[in-house]
Amino acid sequence: MAIMIDGKAVSAATREQIKREAAEMTVKPGLAVIIVGDDPASHVYVRNKKRGCEEVGFNSWVYELPESTTQDELLTLIDSLNVKDDVHGILVQLPLPRHIDESVVTERIVPEKDVDAFHSVNAGRIFKGEASLLPCTPAGIMELLRYYNIEVAGKRCVVIGRSNIVGKPMAMLLLGANGTVTICHSRTRELAQVTREADILVSAVGKAKFVTSDMVKDGAVVIDVGMNRNEDGKLCGDVDFVSAEPKCSYITPVPGGVGPMTITMLLRNTLTAARNIIKN
Repeated sequence: MAIMIDGKAVSAATREQIKREAAEMTVKPGLAVIIVGDDPASHVYVRNKKRGCEEVGFNSWVYELPESTTQDELLTLIDSLNVKDDVHGILVQLPLPRHIDESVVTERIVPEKDVDAFHSVNAGRIFKGEASLLPCTPAGIMELLRYYNIEVAGKRCVVIGRSNIVGKPMAMLLLGANGTVTICHSRTRELAQVTREADILVSAVGKAKFVTSDMVKDGAVVIDVGMNRNEDGKLCGDVDFVSAEPKCSYITPVPGGVGPMTITMLLRNTLTAARNIIKN
């Protein structure tokens, strides 16, 4: 019987720590969130981020822009936030409308306020092991592993998925913790053979029940990043939980595992950004 990794509990404890640290600062950390268009899911995420800021005592601003906003108009807004002293973190909610280039927008945010850690400068710092701002979902996973005293050093770690948002930075953080890391993707041959070697298996492919029990090593730690819908329309992860759970030592449920940590680590990044900016 696997131990359930409780992302809600870890998130709550982490937010309490962030709140205490923020209260001790002479300047209140501030996060600006920009959303373009009317995507319902994006608006839910933005409301949750605003609520998170209120919970830990941060300033927050939400800029809701119409779908018709031009790329130049969005970049002008970012430029204005880049120089605002009370704004320490800037986040542009993705996805953006098709007429706006996400890479151009990502690069326009100054690296010290890039609390998503998507800017190429921050990506480079992650690669070099010198980052203070980390991609939120991978950072949240590392926090879960620390909270449950799951040792990474010397372990075989397999990451399924090579996205710039989760897969690649996840591999870098595990490597930085001295794990031996393999990244798998759509071209990986004999995938199940590779994943069965994993002491720590992270799945970030976005396919419901993609990871089956025959892909999991006995006693493995399984981290499920997927947020999918099953045939009944219910939230589920990448892992076939019912079949895989009995083989695991630890496993994250969906929902309630990795998900709660993502916004919490965004708050942690905003706190870190505020400290760095004030110090400099």
